[in-house]
Amino acid sequence: MHLLSPFKLGNLELPNRIVMAPMTRSRAVGDGLPHPAAATYYAQRSSAGLIITEGSQISYGARGYTRTPGIHTADQVERWRDVTAAVHARGGRIFLQLWHVGRVSHPDFQDGAAPVAPSSIRADGDAFTEAGPKPLTAPRELGVDELPALAAQFASAASNAMAAGFDGVELHGANGYLLDQFVRDGSNRRTDAYGGSPANRVRFPLEVVDAVSAVCGAERVGYRISPHFSMYSMSDSDPRATFTCLAAGLKGKVAYLHIVEPVAGPAATDPSQRITERLRNAFSGAVIANGGYDGATAEALLAGGGADLIAFGAPFIANPDLPQRLAAGAALAEPDPATIYAGEEPGYIDYPALADI
Repeated sequence: MHLLSPFKLGNLELPNRIVMAPMTRSRAVGDGLPHPAAATYYAQRSSAGLIITEGSQISYGARGYTRTPGIHTADQVERWRDVTAAVHARGGRIFLQLWHVGRVSHPDFQDGAAPVAPSSIRADGDAFTEAGPKPLTAPRELGVDELPALAAQFASAASNAMAAGFDGVELHGANGYLLDQFVRDGSNRRTDAYGGSPANRVRFPLEVVDAVSAVCGAERVGYRISPHFSMYSMSDSDPRATFTCLAAGLKGKVAYLHIVEPVAGPAATDPSQRITERLRNAFSGAVIANGGYDGATAEALLAGGGADLIAFGAPFIANPDLPQRLAAGAALAEPDPATIYAGEEPGYIDYPALADI
């Protein structure tokens, strides 16, 4: 079974090709601290070939959702150290996802100031604040002189992740957040060296990659994209050209490219629009495929050489021992929708392993 075969990712030996995808669970406490039960939550899922954590803000200004964790204070580093120790004690491997939401924020998170973005274009949608959902507001366009400091924030967060014991980091370049906003021409209307052509639009994300890789080493860095994501007013006039340019630019700079291109569910990509194969050829490194896969479709993609690893999101919520269940061909439990983004321990660490049912 290809899913259960080992794979060498950078300097890590993965025992299988099953990746736990990053998933916001909205359970952080205090000043962006992982929940006290986060160590248990991730350790329960340590049989994954690789765990990628929920997105974690690189700075105070990177926030855009209530109850999400950060990686920019000493207390946050200490709490994350508990998580990595628990995962490593059970033989697991874990990357931290680095996150800046850009325009998908609100003045409530910015001490009354406007969020920042590549261009001053307001996105449709809500920010999830302490006072509840509030409409997104127009962001402030970042100046060219601000970009080096912003890249340095990513590098500082990556350094904190290494100090917390993570095996590596993933840059969140998907889902309409800051790096994705720079890449796509629907959200980037700049006329300077960071806007216009695909090569210009990917310039800042690649500068961030360079800054982070200088801290961690390229073998400990991944990059996530979602070429067809359309929430938060995201769009691009030519995703094929844009993301091929990005994939080519990432070649040799990161350990893997994590591509979200759903094959099932309401967001499934039209087969005629799929570009994973093209991106795989341009990148020529390890590829993680993500989006609606089950055991059979994942196995088929791996067998055909379409990807090296498969990321599973929601199935890992209710099936902490997902690799064992896929190996056994066992039925998968369904997560409780009411506790995916709310609550404390219930719906978080109380899903049983197959052996305990």
